[in-house]
Amino acid sequence: MDRQKTTGIDYRIVKNPQGPDIGAAGAKLLEVDGLIFKDLAGTGQLLPYEDWRLSPQERAQDLASRLSIEEIAGLMLYSPHQMVPAMPGGPFPGTYGGKTLAESGSEHWALTDQQKDFVEKDHVRHVLAMALENAETAAQWSNQLQSFAESLPWGIPVNISSDPRHGSSSAGAEYKSGAGDVSKWPEGLGMAATFSPELCREFGDAVSKECRAMGITTALFPQVDLATEPRWMRFEDTFGAHPDMVTEFSKAYCDSLQTTQGSPDGWGKDSVCGMSKHWPGGGPCEGGRDAHYPFGKFAVYPGNNLAGHLKPFLEGVFKLDGPTKETSAIMPYYTVSWGIDQKDGKNVGNSYSRYIIHDLLREKYGYDGIVCTDWGITANPEPEIDSFSSRCYGVEDLSEAERHLLAIENGVDQFGGNSAMGPILEAYKIGCGRHGEAAMRRRMEESAVRLLKNIFRCGLFENPYLDPAESAKIAGCEEFCQAGYQVQLKSVVMVKNQGVLPQKERKKVYIPTRHIGARKAFFRNDMPAQDIDPVSTALVEKYYDRVDTPEDADFALVFMESPLSDGYSQADRDAGGNGYVPISLQYRPYTAVHAREESIAGGDFREDFTNRGYRGKTGVAANEADLDLVIDAKKRMGGKPVIVALRMHKPTIPAEFEPYADAILVDFGVQAQAIFDIASGKAEPFGLLPVQMPANMETVERHCEDVPLDMEPYTDQSGHRYDFGFGLNWSGIITDERTQRYPGKRG
Repeated sequence: MDRQKTTGIDYRIVKNPQGPDIGAAGAKLLEVDGLIFKDLAGTGQLLPYEDWRLSPQERAQDLASRLSIEEIAGLMLYSPHQMVPAMPGGPFPGTYGGKTLAESGSEHWALTDQQKDFVEKDHVRHVLAMALENAETAAQWSNQLQSFAESLPWGIPVNISSDPRHGSSSAGAEYKSGAGDVSKWPEGLGMAATFSPELCREFGDAVSKECRAMGITTALFPQVDLATEPRWMRFEDTFGAHPDMVTEFSKAYCDSLQTTQGSPDGWGKDSVCGMSKHWPGGGPCEGGRDAHYPFGKFAVYPGNNLAGHLKPFLEGVFKLDGPTKETSAIMPYYTVSWGIDQKDGKNVGNSYSRYIIHDLLREKYGYDGIVCTDWGITANPEPEIDSFSSRCYGVEDLSEAERHLLAIENGVDQFGGNSAMGPILEAYKIGCGRHGEAAMRRRMEESAVRLLKNIFRCGLFENPYLDPAESAKIAGCEEFCQAGYQVQLKSVVMVKNQGVLPQKERKKVYIPTRHIGARKAFFRNDMPAQDIDPVSTALVEKYYDRVDTPEDADFALVFMESPLSDGYSQADRDAGGNGYVPISLQYRPYTAVHAREESIAGGDFREDFTNRGYRGKTGVAANEADLDLVIDAKKRMGGKPVIVALRMHKPTIPAEFEPYADAILVDFGVQAQAIFDIASGKAEPFGLLPVQMPANMETVERHCEDVPLDMEPYTDQSGHRYDFGFGLNWSGIITDERTQRYPGKRG
């Protein structure tokens, strides 16, 4: 027996002669047939769910049969976002013994009062970690959480989950290793730009190891949506628009996340359960408007291409090459998939659609993993359509309990962002009256089995405890950080070079400050105008001498990003319009003369019309000044090189700025150092466009939201078409085995 001591927790690690290590804090141990087991139920006897020799399915069925309805309801909840530590005044605050962290004198890894309450009283076992101070603190907090859960009836461990945390676009500008944070890799679209599923698999391996080091056992990713609509704000998180590419990358990533090498069924101590999203595909949002908001709730299929959006699921994450076989969980999107339900004709949010969840996902395609709703779909709607919540699309007339019951009847197992069991218990009562108590109990147990099975698969019932010092060595280690940065470099696409790159010598560079006008933020709050220095002088000075004016510079490096444009305007509504305006992919004001006159989908209890069309209206970009920076630099540089670095979070029209640029580097979310390493010749461009850069807004308006790669690409001054698969290196157009990997445009 090896007794471990981590701050505040005294736990034992017992090496089984044949079988898994057993980690226990308060639970007693049983010896049966010369093997060691945990007596989690405290009966003094080995119950089937405590027997690690049985399959996760058998163990989950045994434990589910023992749980009360209240305990099952707790399993079906997902905690609010957790901040470790929880700070006063910040998002999602918490208290420690009724006091703030500082007032209480608690350690940063201590459990909050709220965490103790929802684990013990609400039986919550799925906890979403948002901010984790560092890997060591995360491991200590995880140990505290697991020890607390182990002390409660049945000893069910906590399944800690996380949204993506390895994206480099939110990281510091400069590459660093061993910084105590996780490694940084390109965003999804950047991974796609490498055209290498092998690198995506390497990415998944690193993510799984670093997540497990922090106690995270469920990933609320990958996002396997086919990105067919270029105006969609979540475009950058996808693996692009080519059906074969998205399918292959999704499969590689999910496979590597879930697989523990050497395990017969692939599951074990290195596994992270993948929650692939968003069924049946979140990409075809009408006009590019996103379904986080009621004004963007409709997905449309003018090209009749639902099959294309299902492909990354049916041929990808449902058919993994590795032994885990399929993604462990699925998240439907918020959207109302307009016109898809040919059976009942109901246009409701996907989780509320019996046709989409029960008939297609469960019955036709036989998926038996967890179905977890997207976050916050069951709450009552806000009175204003321009709001962040209000996502109970199509079922606003039902009570919260009735919405829960409808989703459960469809085959949904878990409710994202719901932390109160009351509506689930009320749904159970209503369901008993409708279906009978025995039938409702069976249905609830069915969800409990699915949810428990994932906790068993990851080995948490045997040993959920971490060595914080070891965790600190793994997360953000040199190996993973260096690997992630190298892939960042490989994700950058050079689409133009008039012989001005690389700039190898130490020269004087002019980098203008960006201006972004006032706009709506993600949570629909008002953001004031801001001026941004796109890169720190300290980083620039490692490569070049930064000067303040173009006249003093040897070359200009202009940082810009895709146009920031919004699809809804309260001002338009106040002026008597319907509120809908075009989302533009160009910088100058755009008038939608080619948009469809009548929207495909429409209707909301807050609107007295069904036409969400915006033909003839004008959209503006909050960062129109980005274009002015390029034009101004070209004018003032007097023929000296102007290099554009475009942060492209969704396809962008180059027509306005390309003629003024001597070179264009496109990135999809990298640390700024990667741009300088390529511009200076320390690395050579490698990436290929995983999307089309459209010729104009007319081709955008005329394309079908559900059809991939159906736009006219832009052709530049050199005759190069900025089409899917295009990219340059120092020698010219890249032609290698990758450019032949995904032939054709529609898969």
